[in-house]
Parts: sequence; structure tokens; C-alpha cells
Amino acid sequence: MDKENFFEKVYEVVRLIPRGRVTSYGAIAEYLGTKGSSRMVGYAMNGCGTAYPPVPAHRVVNRQGLLTGKRSFATPHLMQQLLESEGVEVENDKVKNFKKLFWQPGAEL
Repeated sequence: MDKENFFEKVYEVVRLIPRGRVTSYGAIAEYLGTKGSSRMVGYAMNGCGTAYPPVPAHRVVNRQGLLTGKRSFATPHLMQQLLESEGVEVENDKVKNFKKLFWQPGAEL
């Protein structure tokens, strides 16, 4: 699978994450059958700014619920602001109630 095709598959999955829910880079990689490629999912999220339809990259966090991708947003606080606008509480760059809000693509699609 070439990089562009992989990125598009990642974007398709991320577009399915419900408002107010989050998932991890690793969960997306595993769902796509590329377990261990969570870093490539991160690269996809970093480059999704011009994707159409838009990709809600703010809903993708690391496996502990940390907002590790926040540097890829226009401002340092935008990722948190977007999550909070959907009712997701964030404290110290970490999603509160992460396990409760976690969306597992393999189980929910």
C-alpha cells in the first residue's frame, strides 16, 4: 500500500469517529491491518489539513489519551478547544474519562 493510499484510508476511518469521542493512532493502525504503524497514522494526521472532506484530527490522541498531535494545529490550544467544543474534557493535555470516551474502530464499525 503506497503512502497516499494509506493516508486516505486513515482519513476515512477518522471521519467516522463520532463527535465527543476519541481514538488512538494505534487503534486506527490496527483496524487498517497495519498494527505497529501508529507513527504513520500520526504522519497522516499531521498532513490532513488540506484533505477534503475535512478530517477531525483533533479526535485522534495517543494510547494514553494525551494530545500529542497538538503541535500540528494552527495554535497550541486549538486541539483542546475543538475537543472541548464537543464536550470532551481535557486536563493537562490529557483526555479525562479517556477509557469511557475511547472509540474502538474494530469493535464499532
